Amino acid sequence: STPRTSTFRSLRPGWAKYGRSMAAELSVVHDPDNDRYVLMRDGVEIGQTVYDRPEPGLIEFLHTEVDASLQEHGLGSALAAGALDDVRANSTDRVAAICPFVSGFIRKHPEYADLRTR
Repeated sequence: STPRTSTFRSLRPGWAKYGRSMAAELSVVHDPDNDRYVLMRDGVEIGQTVYDRPEPGLIEFLHTEVDASLQEHGLGSALAAGALDDVRANSTDRVAAICPFVSGFIRKHPEYADLRTR
């Protein structure tokens, strides 16, 4: 599969605030061969969210991590938003958030709640 890249600026309006002070070149890349979405800054991997597809039509987000030196800058939220936006735009899969971070993100951002029931 070919990885899909979404530049950070093309993510959902309002998410730009998460990367404003960090770097202009922030992107979320879908790496389907390794079942993950990768957060890149200036071409360097700084985070990932890993998923599984236990059955057709279901994507389970299992674990999310961001470089420890960059945590608490909203980058995990940018990664979650980018991954969920990609799932919405490119599939009809239902999302199960096993990962506490992604689960909490969806709870705080109800515009993503429908991904759990489609």
